[in-house]
Amino acid sequence: MTADIVCCRRRLLPLALGLALAWLQPACRKSGQAESKPSEEAKNVQPGLFTVPPDQLARLKTTGVRATNWPVAIHTTGTVDWDADHTTQAITQVNGPISRILVDLGTPVQKDQPLLYVASPDVANAISAYRKARNREAFNKRIVDRMKELLDQGAIAVKDFQSSEADYNDATTDVQNSLQALRIFGITSQDIEAAEKQGTPFNTELAVRSPIAGVIVQKLVSPGMVIQAGQTVCFAISDVATVWVQGHIFDRDLPSVKSGDPVDETNPSFNRNFRGSVSYVGSFVDPNTRTTPVRIVTQNPGGLLKKDMFVDAVVHTGIRSRTLVVPVAAVLRDDKNEPMVYVQSEPGKFAQRSVAIAGQQDGLVAVTGGLKEGETVVSDGSLFLQFANTIK
Repeated sequence: MTADIVCCRRRLLPLALGLALAWLQPACRKSGQAESKPSEEAKNVQPGLFTVPPDQLARLKTTGVRATNWPVAIHTTGTVDWDADHTTQAITQVNGPISRILVDLGTPVQKDQPLLYVASPDVANAISAYRKARNREAFNKRIVDRMKELLDQGAIAVKDFQSSEADYNDATTDVQNSLQALRIFGITSQDIEAAEKQGTPFNTELAVRSPIAGVIVQKLVSPGMVIQAGQTVCFAISDVATVWVQGHIFDRDLPSVKSGDPVDETNPSFNRNFRGSVSYVGSFVDPNTRTTPVRIVTQNPGGLLKKDMFVDAVVHTGIRSRTLVVPVAAVLRDDKNEPMVYVQSEPGKFAQRSVAIAGQQDGLVAVTGGLKEGETVVSDGSLFLQFANTIK
């Protein structure tokens, strides 16, 4: 039963109470006048039946229980989890102690945004290796140029020039290799040359950057912690625009559920629906619950759904089956909050009956137990009937 229906019925409570009292006043007066002599009609009333005076029947409307091709919807519950296809880890590429941490749990981040800095000796060593290779390249370049002049003058043999040229080529290769090592750290030759022009020492702190845009969902480091290249996981980042809902399907419902089925999900904390779709139906049965796991990829606008939240999910299978239906207004809740209806046994006489329901659509409620096709239920005025019955 939707929140709108509940609110509507709450607004009708005072009116229902008034009408119920109005129904009972004539009966009370008659009872007082004939208190010592019960009527024959009262003696013959069957237990569980509620009789409505003929002059009040016009206030009630009844509807026959009918069968229709009702869409099959599977109800389940699930737990929110991060979308593993949009969750990744930030891992450092260098060794050394953490000098600064810039983000915390729940911090939104952009792709390539610095998350922390490492004071790494690896960076210092790589810069030193680049500078040495660059100096050796420059030195060997001067030698090659001089040897070329001497070769042109016939002052040296060709093999001597070729030897100096090989040394220069080796130095050039060393420069390229050292530059490649710097690129792994996100440093370019222009960065180093800019620092040299300014006459300032190059900052050997290395930033660990976010590989994707998202939210920090796991923090595994602290200031001063020594981390290892390629091994220490610093953070987990997830794009929370989508989440996974891990649900479970009973054996009887399993044939109806398939990948791609649309799903509506709700959480009591939010007055709204979340839309998703089944992305995976498990190939095994949980031995503890005797259910099959299903994964639902769920749209999560605003990041409202958090990890480990519970949700109620309705899987729309696209299958239709013959199902009994009654109007939404016919279904009430008893004092145990269980669904019930008023069934007309004969004109003017009604009995309260518990029913099992399975969702609603287009003003109708699917009834899976408690009613038979062709029976008559109160579809308008049942709320008044319920209060009159309670007071009586």
